[in-house]
Amino acid sequence: MSTMRFDKVSKVFLNGVEAVHEFTMDVHEGEFIVLVGPSGCGKSTTLRMVAGLEEITSGDLFIDDKRINNVAPKDRDIAMVFQNYALYSHMTVYHNMAFSLVLRHENPNKIHERVLWAADILGLTPYLNRKPAYLSGGQRQRVALGRAIVRDPKIFLLDEPLSNLDAKLRNSMRKELKDLHHRLQTTMIYVTHDQIEALTLADRIVLMKDGVIQQISTPFEIYHDPENLFVANFIGTPPMNVFELTIRSDGQLMIEGTPLDISVHTAFSSLKKQNYFGKQVVVGVRPEYIRVEPAQPTAQGNFAVVDIYELLGADALVHFMIESTSVTAKVSELIPIKAKESICYQFDVEHLYFFDRETGVRIRGER
Repeated sequence: MSTMRFDKVSKVFLNGVEAVHEFTMDVHEGEFIVLVGPSGCGKSTTLRMVAGLEEITSGDLFIDDKRINNVAPKDRDIAMVFQNYALYSHMTVYHNMAFSLVLRHENPNKIHERVLWAADILGLTPYLNRKPAYLSGGQRQRVALGRAIVRDPKIFLLDEPLSNLDAKLRNSMRKELKDLHHRLQTTMIYVTHDQIEALTLADRIVLMKDGVIQQISTPFEIYHDPENLFVANFIGTPPMNVFELTIRSDGQLMIEGTPLDISVHTAFSSLKKQNYFGKQVVVGVRPEYIRVEPAQPTAQGNFAVVDIYELLGADALVHFMIESTSVTAKVSELIPIKAKESICYQFDVEHLYFFDRETGVRIRGER
């Protein structure tokens, strides 16, 4: 197991575009780090700098306290698994997995032992004599992983390795990757644009936007305690509901001049201390924290009409409008709600998120 340290690592391409800006973090021994973000955010460029496939423009990169900025890729003791598998079509599974060790002139007995060991871990033993054309997508991905495992590298780099698989196979491979990490206890850095992969695989998530780190946290923290509006919107399926609201001087929320039956004065007293009362802010609430029930004369809360009802199994999504803002609530399928019917809804005040309208930075309240 190895550690890694990024100290203000940046990448500027020849056309002047800064792909990564002062990336700074410590990666601990045996940690599974997932870099996630939209296309073009700099996550793959960061991984390629670790692999030595892209030069570092500025800053320093260390593995086990050794600066590796100018170390050749072959001397970094890193194994990389690519999105397109990059298998040799004319070689069997056995020889694909053994190839890197053959190039290093390892002892044939050691090569055989390592290949059989990796094949056993990955469930590839029955397929060692097959060529890639006769394997499924999931089996090919396991061969690519096996080729990396046999080298026993200090660090694994995985660049969107599951993106070419169908949804069911991706779910299966996620479990296999997690199990593989538990077995090997090796430091892994994984790149994806899929937030589900990030949340299920990572020890810590690094969420990036436009080359800049937005937040580094555990999956639980990044979901429940976002640092800014971008993080709150990016993580979560369905995404967080977001409104531009005015906080009245009495602590009540208003949307487009219409008061909502929500008072935040007691739950977020620091909003007043920070001079947000009487101003517009962005308020977010996740779908599971909107309580919805059929409208009744005695119901307490706000009223709306259901646009779309989506049954997911044990849960359902209820879509409706608050003024001109589309809202999604996640409810139990047992609640008798239908499309085009009236509902009563309430926000869970303890799970509201407030963001500065100009900067998007989280406004943290005193609970």
